[in-house]
Formats: sequence, structure tokens, C-alpha cells
Amino acid sequence: MRALVQRVRSAAVTSGGEELGRIAQGVVILLGVGRSDGEAEAQYLAEKIAQLRIFEDPQGKMNLSLLEIGGQALVVSQFTLYADASKGRRPSFTQAAPPQQAELLVSRFVEFLWQHGVPTATGRFGAEMLVEIHNDGPVTLWLEK
Repeated sequence: MRALVQRVRSAAVTSGGEELGRIAQGVVILLGVGRSDGEAEAQYLAEKIAQLRIFEDPQGKMNLSLLEIGGQALVVSQFTLYADASKGRRPSFTQAAPPQQAELLVSRFVEFLWQHGVPTATGRFGAEMLVEIHNDGPVTLWLEK
């Protein structure tokens, strides 16, 4: 499972003109699910992200977690995180999980974030979406399990 985590001041996701989710300060998580991923990977990444110290304390150091600042998460499923563009000009997505498996694990990941105390909004699985991100810092991290 792969997560591209961006610290944001705010973010929103829309599809077909409908707003699906909006958050204030927190993180946007672009989440990719691989063929061999299961609940253990979803649980690990949810806990890691909830406790990741990427927010500044009063001294300007990244010492605070999403939980400590009362932040939110916006999770957007993104199978393209498993793109392999090493050959040719068209990426291959053979390492991405099939849609049924991926949708289940994205949902479980969101549930795990909620269980850790992180208010979480989402996009719509499989939909064409527009993601509005007000990256703070910018701070962007790549996590994988």
C-alpha cells in the first residue's frame, strides 16, 4: 500500500460538480492499493499517518501529529501510484490491486483513521475527481507498507 501524504491548510474533492469531501487543516492522502495488500497494511499506514509528526509546534519544529493538532484527513484513492513507466511510453498498472480489492481496503483504511481519532472525508472510488489542495509548507511525504 502506498500513500502520498500532503500537509494542507485545506482541501476539497469534487466529482461531476458535486463536492464529495472538504477538510480544514490536516492531510490529503492519495492512497494506492497493491495486489498483495491486505488489512495489515491499511492498519499500519492509518496508525502511522495519524501519529506522524509533520505539524509545527510553537517553535516552528515539526513535532506535532495530526491527532495533536486536531487535524482532518481527506483520502483519495489513486491506483496510478502503482504505475510502472519503466518501459515504453504508456504506464502499466499491473501491480495495482483489482478494483473490488482496492475499494474494500481503501474503505478499511478510512475506518482505521476514524478509529485512531482522525475525522476523515473521502472522494468517490473509481470516479473522475478534481482535488483542490492547499499544500502547507509544502510538506509531502511518500509512505509505503
